[in-house]
Amino acid sequence: MEAFRYEALDAAGRTVSGIVQADTPRQARAQLRAQGLHPSAIDLVRARERASQPWARGISSDELSLVTRQMATLLASGLTLEQSLSALIEEAAMPMTREVLGGVKAEISAGHSLAGAMGTYDKSFPDFYRALVHGGEESGALPLVLQHLADYLDARQALKQKTTLALLYPVLVTLVAVSIVTGLLVFVVPQIVQVFQQSRQTLPLLTRALIGLSDFLRATWPYLAVIGVGAVVVARLALRRDEPRRRWDAMLLRAPWLGQLIRGVNTSRFASTLAILVGGGVPLLSALNSGARVMTNTVMRGAIEGAIERVREGESLARALGATRVFPPLMVHLVASGEVSGKLEQMLQRAAQLETQALERRLAVFLTLLEPVMILVMGGVVLMIVLAILLPIIEINQLVH
Repeated sequence: MEAFRYEALDAAGRTVSGIVQADTPRQARAQLRAQGLHPSAIDLVRARERASQPWARGISSDELSLVTRQMATLLASGLTLEQSLSALIEEAAMPMTREVLGGVKAEISAGHSLAGAMGTYDKSFPDFYRALVHGGEESGALPLVLQHLADYLDARQALKQKTTLALLYPVLVTLVAVSIVTGLLVFVVPQIVQVFQQSRQTLPLLTRALIGLSDFLRATWPYLAVIGVGAVVVARLALRRDEPRRRWDAMLLRAPWLGQLIRGVNTSRFASTLAILVGGGVPLLSALNSGARVMTNTVMRGAIEGAIERVREGESLARALGATRVFPPLMVHLVASGEVSGKLEQMLQRAAQLETQALERRLAVFLTLLEPVMILVMGGVVLMIVLAILLPIIEINQLVH
């Protein structure tokens, strides 16, 4: 069964559009006529082909959170998966959302699981999302897992928006400062140089350095741009290989401040995922496998895979996680407490909350310090340029007097 996008006229003469499931375009037209609609255009939804294109875009984060919560509500009310997807397709406001959901429904009609169908559209449904859906399907607690997943997506989106808004002012300051410095070096400095050259005086060291930098940038900026783009491309290609990516991730974890930030993000994501899956009745080993898939740092992911082997051999989860030495001790103690008390889900949620709060504090401190430091650095650069221009002028005035 395929998904078809249609435009039609209803009984009142208004134009309506949507997605309909049918085997052929003729069958789709028949379904629309049975609903009292007069189709004017029917096109096969080729979401699968478009999803595989490098430039393809998926469902936005806000839309994904909304769709997840709506799907959880519909499934909890007793609707089947296909009925829920049909309702979501009709409710969706964005064409991309309708198209992707229509493609997912077509995959499910062909016999795939929900997680497998979502895997076709990986730009819309990230790895950790599909891992949680897979765990919910295995445990039979898909509505509950989707509800927790929607809460997690909302919390993550709120943190992302908070960070973006906080970074907006420093980014604007940086752009303005870089534009001013570039303008001075490209347009102002060459004009001043002509005046200084006519005076035939020995220029101060700072002025000569500024002139050299200006000449260098004007002569080599095309090559610098090519080198920069080439370096980015080479780095991205290298990080797709396992060993360079592992070394890079290990270096990031050892970084003084950034390492704590990456560790906190991955720990919070892992603890939240594990709490959702354990609360949904997923067996611990399956939950750990799904939790490992949500880790973005390959070193921490490898540590989880090692912990899975220890748990499979009969070791406790807390001892296995502690042996990895990549997770905060507080999380390990909370997991140990949860295993003893039988409240592992609550302790994992508590660990995720604590890591998220610590992450927010680190970001707040970083952004608070970043703003004045950026202003001082950019102000210092502009001051050096101005001094390099003014020093020869001051010397000329002293000679005249």
